[in-house]
Amino acid sequence: MNAPYGEPILGTVNWGGLRTLYIKEVRRFFKVQLQTVWGPAVTTLLYLVIFTVALGRGGRELMGVPFAEFLAPGLIVMGMIQAAFANASFSLLVGKIQGTIVDYLMPPLSIGELVAGIVAASVTRAFFVGGAVWLVMLLWPGVDVMPQNLLVVLYFGLMGALLLSFLGVLTSVWAEKFDHAAMVTNFVVAPLALLSGTFYSIEALSETFQAVSLANPVFYVISGFRYGFIGVADSPVMIGAILLAILNFILFGLCYRLLASGWKIKN
Repeated sequence: MNAPYGEPILGTVNWGGLRTLYIKEVRRFFKVQLQTVWGPAVTTLLYLVIFTVALGRGGRELMGVPFAEFLAPGLIVMGMIQAAFANASFSLLVGKIQGTIVDYLMPPLSIGELVAGIVAASVTRAFFVGGAVWLVMLLWPGVDVMPQNLLVVLYFGLMGALLLSFLGVLTSVWAEKFDHAAMVTNFVVAPLALLSGTFYSIEALSETFQAVSLANPVFYVISGFRYGFIGVADSPVMIGAILLAILNFILFGLCYRLLASGWKIKN
């Protein structure tokens, strides 16, 4: 039965539109999966090979586990968050550059649904990359990547993917060309990822650099994700879990406000 003229026929959430946007975004990156999924997996494996050969010889251990087992979880989640950022920072930006941004603005989707669709697809890509990296490492001799606490692994993987997805959305709103997005990747995302304790324990750092690491939100992603695999962490896991949840909530609100204002999108 049709609704009376002038009354909306959509419910509180446009699930059909949200699902369509999500499928569109997933299909976009999955069509080039060799570049978007398997490429990062191979690159991450090369990190593992290089650092274990250079630093893992002689039975070296960190935090009570072999160096390769310490390194592997950090590499997995680092690949995940970088993939999440790359996906989220591309969607709206390419629409602005190609003049197809109307494809995101015209459908009957609320601002929250638009953000949710883009971020959900980015998180999906992150978990595809994480799964591919984990599978490759699982087959690599001498590395144990079986998680001790799967729920912790999934939670911190999700929090990290959300964190960089929201940052990617903010970047795509702000950027006016691909150079701007590349600048954020090179000067924000890469330092946050590489200086987050992926390749070392912060116990080996001076007090000044330990304080810098503790101010890096990606550090808590790496530390918590690693805890799910090896059972030890550089930081209190519960505090990291709460901080990441709060930060993601704040970033979602910021994405919502910027898109609702039309800043650099409609203006």
